[in-house]
Amino acid sequence: MTFSEYRQHDALALAELVRKGDTTPGELLDVAIARAEAVNPELNAIVTPLYEQGRRMLDQLPTNAPFRGVPFLLKDLELEWAGTSMKSGCRGYAGYVSATDSYAVTRYKQAGLVFFGKTNTPEFGLTPYTESELYGPARNPWNPAYSPGGSSGGSAAAVAAGIVPAASASDGGGSIRIPASCCGLFGLMPSRGRASLGPGFGEMWQGAVRSHVVSRTVRDSAALLDVSAGMAPGDPYALGPNADTFLSQVDREPSKLRIAVTTQHPFPGQQTHAECVLAVQKTAKLLESLGHSVDEIALPYDQTVLSEVFLTMVLSETGATIRELSDYLKRPARRDDMELNTWALARISEAYTAVDNSYQKRRWNALSRQMGQLHERFDLLLTPTLSRSPIRIGALQNSAAETRTMKLVDALGGLRFLKGSKQIDQLAEKSFGYIPFTPIANMTGQPSMSVPLHVSADGLPVGSMLTAALGNENLLFQLAAQLEGEFLIHKG
Repeated sequence: MTFSEYRQHDALALAELVRKGDTTPGELLDVAIARAEAVNPELNAIVTPLYEQGRRMLDQLPTNAPFRGVPFLLKDLELEWAGTSMKSGCRGYAGYVSATDSYAVTRYKQAGLVFFGKTNTPEFGLTPYTESELYGPARNPWNPAYSPGGSSGGSAAAVAAGIVPAASASDGGGSIRIPASCCGLFGLMPSRGRASLGPGFGEMWQGAVRSHVVSRTVRDSAALLDVSAGMAPGDPYALGPNADTFLSQVDREPSKLRIAVTTQHPFPGQQTHAECVLAVQKTAKLLESLGHSVDEIALPYDQTVLSEVFLTMVLSETGATIRELSDYLKRPARRDDMELNTWALARISEAYTAVDNSYQKRRWNALSRQMGQLHERFDLLLTPTLSRSPIRIGALQNSAAETRTMKLVDALGGLRFLKGSKQIDQLAEKSFGYIPFTPIANMTGQPSMSVPLHVSADGLPVGSMLTAALGNENLLFQLAAQLEGEFLIHKG
């Protein structure tokens, strides 16, 4: 099989070719590896090639599996694959090797997927760009000077470049939808409790994180959720089984939908970029042409509450992550075990009390109620995925002055005293200002998707985001399939 032939098929179509005997799993893996070798030196999407492990998987593929023989990549964060490294973008975990498989990895194996590498991620998935000191920046196949987003940036770059038709991704504040938007892909974050994060995690980021994929087609995303969905013993959250398969939703026309739309930037004084507004306007017109009603509304939730809740959660979870690193290292983690910003977040978290954390966790309920009230009137909320089109590599990194100041404050032992300071607000708004629309669904547990319907004037993809009520992935898949004929032609 040639790359051109490989590129024309999504994951389900490749599996069908294998079933019919038109190709073999070995041929598919050879094409995927050849493509990786051709483009990865520039894109830095795959940071841990595992070609021999992939070849060994070819002898263990289950028969009649829905994705038998399809090449697949795992994000180097959260998903454990026994016998392989998982560094999570952090040099402190340079020697870590997974002892067991995550439940999702086991289910992907049972579905017949063939893993042959780990994809680039920022340290602990903390940033909406993928530029760790350990791995270096992942680059966007549409233009390598630009970021593929984060934290699933390596996975999105690999899919957009045609190495694989789909790759694993996870989302704690937008990390499936952000890179999907930046790379012209389909990215759906499932509902909280839809798929298990075990056995290593019951919940991640206090319930904000969900795991799934980025893909070129809607049906691959739906079929892969059929594979990974379902609770496991000990899970703290669980949704009941879907009445039918998610894949079956792709062939169902949604009824006339009531869709709320807003492009209002949640932060006072900041504006949503014109290209992102244009993407939403284009999406709204397309929705209306399909018979749905679209009504403009004001931002339906309190952004001040969201910002305070989200920041407190990220700080406390980063502090806990570094304590776990200390457990692994069997000594207190040091500054040189991690990046400066990660170290700073962990030190700042020490100023937050148990009361601070519990108080902000209780405020999550207000956000969920506000979004619940919205869905009493509307089926979906349409917003930009991001407030700007894809950013250049390095655009959100610390300035030299910010780095000097942080190092000086750290040397004086003062990082923990930055709680509530202007410096922290400025640092938070730098990243949050870029991703102001994505975190709300992480907080509320709702499913949310980025759809690729617009290319900016400078030739870069810009996604639009649609969010449904908790547990209603079916509606998102139905509508995404209805829109798919207008999806971007992905750069090969």
